[in-house]
Amino acid sequence: MTHREKINQAITQFVKGGDTSDFQLLDKVFHHDFRVTNNGFMGTPGVTIIDKQKYLSNIKEGIFGGLPRTMIIESIDESDTIAMVKLRLESSENHFISYNSLILDTDDEWKLINNLAVVEPKK
Repeated sequence: MTHREKINQAITQFVKGGDTSDFQLLDKVFHHDFRVTNNGFMGTPGVTIIDKQKYLSNIKEGIFGGLPRTMIIESIDESDTIAMVKLRLESSENHFISYNSLILDTDDEWKLINNLAVVEPKK
């Protein structure tokens, strides 16, 4: 499998894990230093940063995830051991633009290290 195919697989697993609330799949695809960074998260002013453990806890508790989304990968920019992926997602409730940073980890697997997203409710 090429690097690009592995990056695509990691992103697909990330979205699937969120859609199905599969925290074990998300734990596998997240780097141990994974973070979500959001400006205006769920209507709150300013920047919100959520670490891996809090994100997985929110998935387990049903705060995040559980809604199927359609996914369009708009771009993949890869340079050796790092990559940036831009996604457009849509659920029954929200539109998402998501910029995802990935690293090629020491186990030779691509892992998400940062998710920078804008979530807008559907009108």
